[in-house]
Amino acid sequence: MAEILETVMLLCFGFSWPVSLVKNLRAGSARSTSVAFMCLILVGYFAGIAAKVLTVGCNYVFFVYLFNVVMVLANLGVTLRNRRRDRRAV
Repeated sequence: MAEILETVMLLCFGFSWPVSLVKNLRAGSARSTSVAFMCLILVGYFAGIAAKVLTVGCNYVFFVYLFNVVMVLANLGVTLRNRRRDRRAV
């Protein structure tokens, strides 16, 4: 039951990342995004992945963590791209 609840929590967070990615791509600006926040989220996801590997191995929750990491990394990449664009526009 705990893994199901953990998966629900991860999916709730996980659905927001693709939405954020599309928003960031369309905006073309990094004014409202925080690299520090995304890095903090990544640390949390990596801690969750490490906990899964150390306790139960690679079950389905592990793959939900991986999906979230990929989405945050994509958002981070777009944010860094948008920051470069913002600097050039000044």
